[in-house]
Amino acid sequence: MAFSEKQLGTGEHVELSLRTHWKALIWPAVAFIVLCAATGVAIGVALPTIPPGGKTVVGWIIAAVAVVLFVWLCLTPFLRWWTTTFTITNRRLITRRGILNKRGHDLPLIRIANVEYERSFLDRMLGCGSLTLTTAADDPLTLRDIPNVEHTHLRLGELMTEADTARREDT
Repeated sequence: MAFSEKQLGTGEHVELSLRTHWKALIWPAVAFIVLCAATGVAIGVALPTIPPGGKTVVGWIIAAVAVVLFVWLCLTPFLRWWTTTFTITNRRLITRRGILNKRGHDLPLIRIANVEYERSFLDRMLGCGSLTLTTAADDPLTLRDIPNVEHTHLRLGELMTEADTARREDT
């Protein structure tokens, strides 16, 4: 995925590398289909009624509006999905987001006090869900639309136990 192995510490390794579930792309895909149909209808209805000298200008206006709507409704959500990653190592949870401006958050596993998951009916059908991580500071972090959330929940719990055991052995 988008996380570089060079950013790992000594003895740290990636356990799970995740991206938001593909269900985040359903509405951009629907918008793309509607936008293509609307652009075709606009060209089919508008251009025959325009005098020959104005057809080029109207065609360019329709194309420009279609491109702007495509970038806003389809391309931006896709890039947001593509650039959002969740990486779980044997020591921490690493989140990375952002298309142009990158945002990252690292949460050591030993700081996580509780892990909960939630799956709506649609999430169960699609195989995803939300993870809520609570820290000792009672500051919850919710990761939405995690694919295979039950497996991720289980593996994260195992890694938290291993990290806590390793911390106790070091002291």
